[in-house]
Amino acid sequence: MQYSGKSVLVLGLARSGAAVAQLLQLLGARVTVNDASPRDRVDADAEALEAKGITVITGGHPPELADGCDLIVKNPGIPYDRPIIMRALARGVPVITEVEVAAQVTAAAIIGITGSNGKTTTTTLVGQMLRAAGVPATVAGNIGTPLSAVALDMPADRFLVAELSSFQLQGTVSLRPKIAALLNIYPAHLDYHGTLDRYIDAKKKLFSNQTQSDIAILNGDQEIVANLAPEFVAQVWFVSTCRRVSPGAYLQDGALMLEGPGMRGASPLMDVREIALRGEHNVQNALFASAIAFAAGASPQAIAATLREFTGVEHRMEFVRQVGGVSFVNDSKATNPQATIKTITSFTEPVIAILGGLDRGDDLSALLPVAANRLKAVLAIGESGPRMIEMALLAGVPAALAVSSLPEAVREAAALAEPGDVVLLSPAAASWDMFASFEERGRIFKEAVHML
Repeated sequence: MQYSGKSVLVLGLARSGAAVAQLLQLLGARVTVNDASPRDRVDADAEALEAKGITVITGGHPPELADGCDLIVKNPGIPYDRPIIMRALARGVPVITEVEVAAQVTAAAIIGITGSNGKTTTTTLVGQMLRAAGVPATVAGNIGTPLSAVALDMPADRFLVAELSSFQLQGTVSLRPKIAALLNIYPAHLDYHGTLDRYIDAKKKLFSNQTQSDIAILNGDQEIVANLAPEFVAQVWFVSTCRRVSPGAYLQDGALMLEGPGMRGASPLMDVREIALRGEHNVQNALFASAIAFAAGASPQAIAATLREFTGVEHRMEFVRQVGGVSFVNDSKATNPQATIKTITSFTEPVIAILGGLDRGDDLSALLPVAANRLKAVLAIGESGPRMIEMALLAGVPAALAVSSLPEAVREAAALAEPGDVVLLSPAAASWDMFASFEERGRIFKEAVHML
């Protein structure tokens, strides 16, 4: 798409909104940024854009703004049923996300990684594996740095390793990753997408423009993902923790194995016990990262060295500190029940869990056996707090207490804990009822722990 002379409305003044607004201006577009927040909440960011000649409108999303633009680039979290977006679509105005703009302008080969859980860990691992192997790579996307902040400056001989959410992918048209990976699918974000099928359709857009020269890497252990393979044009690799797959990465007799196209047999990578990351779910993340990095040209030696050294990302099973023999762990990134289940089952110690957040109506029944067998106590916060308490009582958790704030939850958990216990923030819910992001939630948890 040619942007020069086009009138573009950017909805949402967050990191990605500010980045894409500046990119569009560089491409010659007339840019207006519209954010629903009051001016005083976004004043510094608004002033920075206005100093560059970009118009900023705050305090709501007036539907009439859609009448004067050629294109809308929306924040991924803004639903499509907002009046301004519905008005734009009715007029035939394209509505995309900043990922699409970045994909159009970058010369770099894109590695796209999506899934319900494990995206951040896998994406970070891939970036570190490629760097260890001397393969030029930049990590961006849903992981922190917006794609549009780096896309224009990247050369063709560099990989752009992108963590991509279903929200971002739904607004793409021409995105074509050289390597695309779908880690898993669980019912998530159904308040946004409406149905599981629509959620899956958004994930599938990562593969829709790939050709036979590209690679699609899929979860061979999850039927809902593996069954998508016939729909994709790209070369399909699989990842499995329970059977041999070729090409791909798999677990066999306690060892991580790699098998590329045309290889005569598999290449043993390392013993699974050497992986620094804790938890069975991280074995699968390690296999995915290994397959992706191997497909991008990383050596098995660099891949194995990274897995031996990498201890995790912030807000994902992040050890904070030990107080009086009690370990405090920040897993704020666990924004759905499946992620929380995987984290809790990674511990053999008694767990006091801080649960709750934005209530999307997720089915909490899967938490019941884990809560019954693994949890010593539950501290519940946020909109979904009452449902978390109900689940805990149904599971027979010895103690379940509703609290009004995260710092209070930390204090109460510390009072209940005994030496050898783990106090775990793993909310099984999004953060937006009480916090701006899961990162802010994690930082407040850590601050409260350090105040003990």
